[in-house]
Amino acid sequence: MADVGIVLILAALGAIIIFLIWLQFHLQAKRRQEFFLTATKLGLTYEREDPFGTVDLPFALFGRGDGRGIENVMHGQAAGMRVRLFDYWYYEESHDTKGGTSRSYHRFSCAMTWFEADCPHLTLAHEGILSRLADKLGFRDIEFESEEFNRAWQVSSDDRRFASAFVDARMMEWLLGEGGVGSYEVMGPLLLCSMGRLKPAEHENLLEVLRRFRARVPEVVASLYPPAQKADA
Repeated sequence: MADVGIVLILAALGAIIIFLIWLQFHLQAKRRQEFFLTATKLGLTYEREDPFGTVDLPFALFGRGDGRGIENVMHGQAAGMRVRLFDYWYYEESHDTKGGTSRSYHRFSCAMTWFEADCPHLTLAHEGILSRLADKLGFRDIEFESEEFNRAWQVSSDDRRFASAFVDARMMEWLLGEGGVGSYEVMGPLLLCSMGRLKPAEHENLLEVLRRFRARVPEVVASLYPPAQKADA
């Protein structure tokens, strides 16, 4: 009887594993279909896999973790911009004392566009416990005259002059308001907006956030950092 019980338990575990694999496949297929419908609505082209090698761009977000990838890419012209919207994920590996390995996944929805400038790298991220701890240890980010903004946002760039030009009063106001829904990076002619993983239909809202972010880039940026040549990515 004990052997029968073990067989039944193993069979039940096997059935659960098969169901979980099927469920994951079903959810992925459903997400891809919803991405295709969203892309069609927005007038964009949908690609299941990334044909551009986007993950190799040197954004700080794409350097996190021990492994990473991009999928469900929508690209083309929308909202008056050349855009690329996609799912991004990375994982961190950890090892236990018995030699086992586990992975912790982090997932994002991203939107990227181009503009006429050749900018130094800049990140705009929300202040958190780790960034505040780094400040106390002397690894301070770039600070501005607005204490409210400094408490809410962490600004990092190797070029403080550029950071000061990019984050003007109008940009600060937007980031403290509706712009607070995302995090942002600037690099060369590229603007990147990222959020936690969204439903495919919600990428229309992500696109609008990106458009408003781009619209608030100060005009002086293009004159101080003119494009060296027509950029691509």
